[in-house]
Amino acid sequence: MNNKSIYVAFCDTKLESLFESLKKGKFEDKKLYQFIERAIHDIKKEPTCGIKIPKKLWPKSYILKYGLINLWKYDLPNGWRLVYTIKTNEVKILNVILEWFNHKKYERRFKY
Repeated sequence: MNNKSIYVAFCDTKLESLFESLKKGKFEDKKLYQFIERAIHDIKKEPTCGIKIPKKLWPKSYILKYGLINLWKYDLPNGWRLVYTIKTNEVKILNVILEWFNHKKYERRFKY
C-alpha cells in the first residue's frame, strides 16, 4: 500500500492560467476544463492511470525542458490528450501536467 501524498500540478503558471481560463470560455472550453478536471482527479487517485509513452517517442523539447524520466498520456474525451510526468521522492508523488491538445496536435508533437 502506498502511503505517499499524491499531488497534481501544472508545469508552469502559464499553463495553469490557461486551464483556469477554460472555465470562463465558450461551451467547448468549459467541457475541456471539465475533462481536464476529471483527469486531475483520476491521476490524484492513481498516478499511473494514464498510458506510459515509450521513451523513443518522447519529444526532444520535453526532454530538454523538463529532464524527463517518464512520460504519460491520459486520453480525454473527444480526441483530446493530456500529457504528464511523475516525479517522486520518499514522501510524495508529484504528477506534473505538461500539456494538453487535440489529437491532431498530439500526433504532430509525437510525430505519428
